[in-house]
Amino acid sequence: MRSITHNLTKWLGVLTIAGMLFSSCSKSNNPEPDPKTDTPAASGSVPFYKLQRVENFSAPTDDSAPTTAPPVLYFSLENKVQAPADYQKTARWDLSFSNLYNSFIGANNGKDATNPGYTANGVGGILILKQAFETVTDVPADKDFSTSKTFGTDDQGAFGEGTGWYLYDFGGNIRGDGSYNKQHVAYAMPESRTLVVRTATGNYAKIKMISCYKDVLTADKWFRDTPHMYFTFEYVIVPKGSTKFEIK
Repeated sequence: MRSITHNLTKWLGVLTIAGMLFSSCSKSNNPEPDPKTDTPAASGSVPFYKLQRVENFSAPTDDSAPTTAPPVLYFSLENKVQAPADYQKTARWDLSFSNLYNSFIGANNGKDATNPGYTANGVGGILILKQAFETVTDVPADKDFSTSKTFGTDDQGAFGEGTGWYLYDFGGNIRGDGSYNKQHVAYAMPESRTLVVRTATGNYAKIKMISCYKDVLTADKWFRDTPHMYFTFEYVIVPKGSTKFEIK
């Protein structure tokens, strides 16, 4: 009896070890997908040709240190959601919000060493047009998109860096009335600026930046103490290979 029990115990031990080894090999050969590196479907969850609206996409602000660049934020146009910071090296985002008050907008490209998506498989790019959103009907040529530029302050305002999506009224006398409350106001310019983005998966989007103030969409209600930065914008995505922007 002792011999049978001893042998049975030994075989049970062997079977347990074998089972553990088999389980380990199975997991090694068929690893669970990592959500941080799993690339979304080409079309994402946002349908083509349908106008989308994002309201109050928020960025943390610190007015006591205005020149200190905050952490970069990422947004997926394809899925209409903010992407976590640890998705940076993936194709799961299309817009980066960086630099001064997260107000400089860029695209996701894995081949440009200056791009936050470098080493991943994003194929994105970005440009800005001096046109209203509604008048942008042609998809620009791929050669016109930049993989390194970001667009923020416009030369019409203070601290301009070329053509941008907003005008910064430092003294309050460019768009404002010169009063204290109209100093340091950022004016989006949807009437004359449109961002165009090639998404990380190769589709195209045109974007109307409307406001960076919480729940306030018109310039007459933008003041230095209005809660910011809360980005409101509209966009439409068309599939790769398209030559026209259409809203159906």
